[in-house]
Amino acid sequence: MSWELSKSGLARLVALGFIWGSVFMFIKIAGYAVSPVQMVFTRLVLGALVLLPFVFSRGLRLPKEAKVWGHLAVAALLGNAIPWTLFAWGEQSGTSSIAGVINSTTPLWTIVAAFVLGQDRGLGVTKIAGVLLGLLGTLLIAAPWNAASVGSTGSVVAFVVGTVSLGASFAYMGKFLTGRGVPPLVLAAAQLTAASVLMLLALPFAGLQPVSFRLDSALSLVVLGAVCTGLAYVLNFQIIAKDGPTIASTVTYLFPVVSVLLGALVLDEVIGWPVYVGAVASILGVTLVRRKPKQAPGGVTAPVAAAKG
Repeated sequence: MSWELSKSGLARLVALGFIWGSVFMFIKIAGYAVSPVQMVFTRLVLGALVLLPFVFSRGLRLPKEAKVWGHLAVAALLGNAIPWTLFAWGEQSGTSSIAGVINSTTPLWTIVAAFVLGQDRGLGVTKIAGVLLGLLGTLLIAAPWNAASVGSTGSVVAFVVGTVSLGASFAYMGKFLTGRGVPPLVLAAAQLTAASVLMLLALPFAGLQPVSFRLDSALSLVVLGAVCTGLAYVLNFQIIAKDGPTIASTVTYLFPVVSVLLGALVLDEVIGWPVYVGAVASILGVTLVRRKPKQAPGGVTAPVAAAKG
């Protein structure tokens, strides 16, 4: 795969990195007015409403098979409902910067989940080293002595569990949803639709809290759903189609930098040196995991979408 990138390709890549890197800032601001379940439900519905017209305008249709929708429901639970709610809940007491950095380790957990599901038994020394390095980075970020800059212990646990769930969702999709002849854009729209239904079911139990009106929260919620979820998926697929998946995968290294910068500049978040060291270790771990000297039969390549919360 060539690494040559045109100016338009670079613009698309930077735009996607900025959009997905800003997700965590918008989650923080939206959380000032709505509960985590309310936020995730609205985000999913707006994202689906953006994606579905793209699907139908291309003459595509959503899947009809009940079995496919069953797998989509599991993928939506693991990849949207659980992690997005955990990140929204965690940012109530934690920082958006830490959320973004921990979320960037998603490919590590995808590899682990793929191994558990029997998709990639040939991990090799390089991938194992990458996973261990990523774990070390996560431990540095979540270290007890770093509590002043990462937020509550509960928030860090929520970020880690949410990231593990995201990684598992992409491994699950790789095993049960890819290779069925369903276009990726259709899968994305269908998954957001399924996740919207799941969160609708959760609203009566955890989403009936009073909503406070704040203009910044309302605008953040709209951007989070329409831009960071809906339009970002479209942009992601354009990059894959026009520039290739190898180029697209580099967004993994861009968005944690954006999340940290926005956290510091917009939200006045201050993080300590262990977070920077942990972030570097995590990114190096992801780099090792993404190295593909040989493509194992049935192996899984984590989709770029796995890199956002």
